[in-house]
Amino acid sequence: MITDHLIAVYDRPVPRYTSYPTAPHFHEGVDAGVMADWLRGLAPEAPLSLYLHVPFCQQMCWYCGCNTQIVARHKPIADFADTLLAEIARIGDMLKAAGHQRIVSSIHFGGGTPNSLDADEFERIMAALAHHFALEPDLDLAIELDPRTVSDEFLAAMRRVGVNRASLGVQDFDPVVQAAVNRVQPFDLVKECVAKLRANGIRSLNLDLIYGLPFQSVSGLRRTVAQAVELAPDRIALFGYAHVPWMKPHQRLLDEASLPDAYARFRQFEAAAQALAAADYARIGLDHFAKPGDALRVARDNHTLKRNFQGYTVDRADALIGFGPSAISALPQGYIQNAPDHAPWARAVSEGRLAVVKGVAVTDEDRRRRAIIEQIMCYGTVDLAAFQFDPALAMPALWPLIEDGLVHLNGSNLTVTERGLPFQRVVAAAFDAYLAPENKRHSRAV
Repeated sequence: MITDHLIAVYDRPVPRYTSYPTAPHFHEGVDAGVMADWLRGLAPEAPLSLYLHVPFCQQMCWYCGCNTQIVARHKPIADFADTLLAEIARIGDMLKAAGHQRIVSSIHFGGGTPNSLDADEFERIMAALAHHFALEPDLDLAIELDPRTVSDEFLAAMRRVGVNRASLGVQDFDPVVQAAVNRVQPFDLVKECVAKLRANGIRSLNLDLIYGLPFQSVSGLRRTVAQAVELAPDRIALFGYAHVPWMKPHQRLLDEASLPDAYARFRQFEAAAQALAAADYARIGLDHFAKPGDALRVARDNHTLKRNFQGYTVDRADALIGFGPSAISALPQGYIQNAPDHAPWARAVSEGRLAVVKGVAVTDEDRRRRAIIEQIMCYGTVDLAAFQFDPALAMPALWPLIEDGLVHLNGSNLTVTERGLPFQRVVAAAFDAYLAPENKRHSRAV
């Protein structure tokens, strides 16, 4: 049983562990020259995954924690598309000169709102990727969409280039909650968008839901889950709202008095998770749920599930290359992040430079701890002996978790208990050698 005491003790700021070391430890010592060396150092046959960040939206959602900007005209988006094409060409040419085969197994468009691009821009970007990289025939081509602004022309472009996975931002279907967070999109609008996506070749559909928003309730979330299930998505992501107004000032527009406390947030998540389980959506890791046959569920069952900046994934590529402002590349040698703001990113690209501003090299010890953390985040269990890790090194952080029944440690086998599942990130943090207890930059665990 999850008690109020456990929530009070363990609802603390901890990373989401989509990387290790985590982003706060990136530094300016990893620059464009380092990235160029790392790209040249890739094994020629190493498969690649590509991420493209489109940082534009027509309207600010007040809960948003993403890197985005609001535009009223299309010209900034058109200029961005031209710059993105130049960045794709620059990196593609660098890899070609280094003798890399540039085989790509996965492409993901994120944002912001990728469908803020018009259909022609989107197709030109895909044509550039196909020109500078060798796209596998069974390419996993995914895009995040705002259902309020998906045009028929954009849907047709998606079909022509072969988009096969889509993710819709829903958050909540309650009109009161939608008004409170400045994202109004009726259920029927989303339902129509889903039908069009299915008709245009989307084989895998994800819906994003959020708990912990203003005016949400257990009963309201149950209704939202029921409506989401009615649309028959292949998977559903159930994220906790991260209230970080010191990092995202627009979040101050939310009515803080209407935000649920940690205890209410936990009850909301549990109610939604139970409703999803009753509809045959299996829990995947921390916050994803998938129907039978979905690739995430298959990967969980055969132990090939991975975790990266897009969350849980089946991507097996050796390297992830990011394009666009704030995009992060994950290479075997470490992580690299582009300039987060559009202007310095565009200036660097226009001058023929890589737009890198910071990153971090990973050590062998980092890789070992990263593998352990990934096992905990994906499966809730890990054999520490398989990574030559002495449990004693983590015991100061693990012992309270053991005493409170959140984890079992049997020799070198660590298992997160059912009681401990809501605190999976806290368990993973026991193996984070960089985490400072006073760091307030991360979202809370519950």
